[in-house]
Amino acid sequence: MATIADKNHHVAVRYDSLAESACCLSCGGARDLARPVLGEICIDLGSGRGTDALAMADEVGAQGHVYGVDAAEKMLARGRRDANKLGVENVTFCAGTLDNTSLNAGIADVVISNCAINHANDKEAVWREVFRVLKPGGRFVVSDIYSLREVPKLYRDDPEAVAQCWAGASTRDEYLATLARVGFDAIEILEESEPYKKGEIEVASWTVRGFRPEKKCCCCS
Repeated sequence: MATIADKNHHVAVRYDSLAESACCLSCGGARDLARPVLGEICIDLGSGRGTDALAMADEVGAQGHVYGVDAAEKMLARGRRDANKLGVENVTFCAGTLDNTSLNAGIADVVISNCAINHANDKEAVWREVFRVLKPGGRFVVSDIYSLREVPKLYRDDPEAVAQCWAGASTRDEYLATLARVGFDAIEILEESEPYKKGEIEVASWTVRGFRPEKKCCCCS
């Protein structure tokens, strides 16, 4: 049986190989639907080539900042290179994992991610990390896939199938239950595709938004 390290290695190798490719790696409109505004601090979790991070850097302006977090070194290098080429100074591309960004707690107004969280072995740990880095009242907008039925263990344990962005998918109910369990509020599905075949299973793509609850004052019951 493949270890978590095996799966992570296959994901990193796949995405390193795509750093100079023009192929689409997204499955929804997370950045557009997040609507970052001037001065906000944003995180792109699994930032890939940095396309969304660089676009958000323009939207938040000099008073804001964007952190692109990725585990694939060649993807990070691509993002840094393009930022330098474009003269973008309010973006930082950081080495990190989906469940361990190494960023400060409560730093972000917005966290986005696009077709990345399905790769994670422990998805609840990823969502706890999203919760941790968001400010109270901050929002996530995440595009991802879900499986129509539980993915058979044969495929879940196949590192290459997980890296190909299908075998790690949660079911729709499991996905929403995890968000609620971690503690997010006002969870809303912003867009959702019709089911389609990917690899050996049926999946659908969607974009989901939720909020870290505001802190209550000590006098509130």
